Amino acid sequence: MAGLAFGDRTVLAGLALRRAFRGLYVAFHTSPLYRWRYSGNAPQRLLVAPQDIRTADPVVASEIYAGIYALDGTTVQCKGASPFETPPPNDAWREALHGFGWLRHLRSADIGLARTNARALVDEWISICGSYDPGAWAPHIVSRRMISWLSHAPLLLNDCPPDFYRRFMRSLSRQSRYLARTAPEATDGAARLTADIALTMAGLCMAGRERRLRRHTQWLTQEIENQILPDGGHISRNPQMIVELLLDLLPLGQTFAARDMPPPDALVRAIDRMMPMLRFFRLGDGGLTRFNGASSTAPDIIATLLAYDENRGKPVPNARFSGYLRLEAGDTVLVADSGATPPVDASDRAHAGALSFEMSYRRQPIIVNCGAPASAAPQWREACRATAAHSTAVVNNRSSSRIIGPGKLRNWVGPLVVSGPDRLEGDISTNEMMTIASMEHDGYRAAFGIIHHRRLALLNDGSILQGEDLFTGPHNRQLAINSAGRYAIRFHLHPAISATLDEDSGKVLLFSRTDPDFSWVFSADGAEIAIEESVFLTAIAGPRRTDQIVLTGRCGRHNRVSWSLAANRAPDSA
Repeated sequence: MAGLAFGDRTVLAGLALRRAFRGLYVAFHTSPLYRWRYSGNAPQRLLVAPQDIRTADPVVASEIYAGIYALDGTTVQCKGASPFETPPPNDAWREALHGFGWLRHLRSADIGLARTNARALVDEWISICGSYDPGAWAPHIVSRRMISWLSHAPLLLNDCPPDFYRRFMRSLSRQSRYLARTAPEATDGAARLTADIALTMAGLCMAGRERRLRRHTQWLTQEIENQILPDGGHISRNPQMIVELLLDLLPLGQTFAARDMPPPDALVRAIDRMMPMLRFFRLGDGGLTRFNGASSTAPDIIATLLAYDENRGKPVPNARFSGYLRLEAGDTVLVADSGATPPVDASDRAHAGALSFEMSYRRQPIIVNCGAPASAAPQWREACRATAAHSTAVVNNRSSSRIIGPGKLRNWVGPLVVSGPDRLEGDISTNEMMTIASMEHDGYRAAFGIIHHRRLALLNDGSILQGEDLFTGPHNRQLAINSAGRYAIRFHLHPAISATLDEDSGKVLLFSRTDPDFSWVFSADGAEIAIEESVFLTAIAGPRRTDQIVLTGRCGRHNRVSWSLAANRAPDSA
């Protein structure tokens, strides 16, 4: 832990001890001497089955029947072997396989062959992994598998042989007992909440589980209150977590209704808060912004979730608890990151993107962050979390937050953010001409004595975004003329945007590769301007090459950099 402040070392030491204890706890509860406790009388039947509202593709069912498993960006052809005995290419593929989310594709095929195939695969898993398999029994994988099995019970159990029904119920009961023992020690954040969702679903769906249901509902309530912020954001500050959790929380609420039981107040209130935040993070193309670990989210999934929003509440412009600002005028939408780093134990996917923003016009994203890759490529996982992968200012090629890199410390506690801005502020104001977002952070204060201020002003018709980046010393003191700080203000462009630098005017002309009427101009004052290569990591087909506009200079020489992004014509005439 060399190089860390005393307070950071203390926090990480405590976290390492806690996670070591959790590992020992889970190892003990999965030891052969303890596993017998997960056996016992299994419920005779399921009372209800939750609805799976995730998007399904019947074409995938035919691939699975052919032994082809395309999971989490990686395709494996089993060639007649069991997928559960096939060496996994990576952890993400293995987790997706044992999570059984792919059952939805077999169910969507709606043919007898898919039903038989699904039942055979579940029976195969029970035979191979049902007793215990370290790659299949991590608490977060068990949670996903239980939710999938319960949701797709009609596919598996309708007209099934009695012997399969009994084996299925015994395995489901065994997994439920195991998860109830290990869920309190699951990974902090969404994984623990998902475990409580799975246990509550099991209590609702399986006959004779009323006493356990009361206990698990209490766990669920406590975890919802711990993780869902007052404005509806998630404690991780990852917009995608709202989608993932709503996809489970909405069916859970419906399952309470199917059992004629009132859902917990915390569940109802959380959903009511999360729906407006889903709209808050939505850009003009229907997708979500890419902050703090968010990857690609299909617009049709978001549309499905919003169909359940009865109140259709308008998002607030300042989500101060989640730490984001939203500017919307005409056909232009902009979302900026004005929040602090998440709590350390929930920061394993957090990014160093202080004061970054994303912007769209109509259905075309313009300025983006690189985002997190949909696949589990480790080289991109590291790069995408750096400040340079975000549309914000970087000082001396250093990130505004420190993230634990590969090594022994990461092996102990994970890829956490151990330090970041102590002060990160943001606010929104309006006047008769524009909406203004004002933000600042001190992530570069300790290393370079620099505070970064950013001001974004969007005209009321959405045709012009005026920006200003200011670098000062603490308490707004002017930096010395020979300050050692060199800045690079980056504006990553969406792959559909082409950029051309006009050498005579020093302006960048932006055109859309898909919309011939799209034409914007970027200009800047007080800095050198250039176009450099970038990468867009959240494309469904994988990383795509794109461009970025980069403004560079020395903080002490040009403390204030003004720039603008303007439509070549007014939006109402485009």
